[in-house]
Amino acid sequence: MSDVLPPCPVCASVLAYEDGAMLVCPECAHEWSPAAASVAAGPRVYKDANGNLLEDGDTVTLIKDLKLKGSSQVVKQGTKVKNIRLVDEDHDIDCKIDGLGGMKLKSEFVKKQPR
Repeated sequence: MSDVLPPCPVCASVLAYEDGAMLVCPECAHEWSPAAASVAAGPRVYKDANGNLLEDGDTVTLIKDLKLKGSSQVVKQGTKVKNIRLVDEDHDIDCKIDGLGGMKLKSEFVKKQPR
């Protein structure tokens, strides 16, 4: 084999194989075209629930009540979170909430506050 296939863009598995014109990952069943794999993805863009761009250090407000996993506590809608940090993970906001401590949030559940 002289061709080395690119790893799966979803799970990074190196076991991808060709199926006709598509590449297939046997571990997560993701299918993608080789042309899409060759296009370099630019820096990730983080947007809030309204489509506003988020940046490190922004202040956001929760748009819905969020249950805390493993606890009976709830973070209430309208809670203001200052000085967020964006990370490249499933929960893309790393922050500290007064009274609760450090936690991770998804950007789809917040809205950006004007500076």
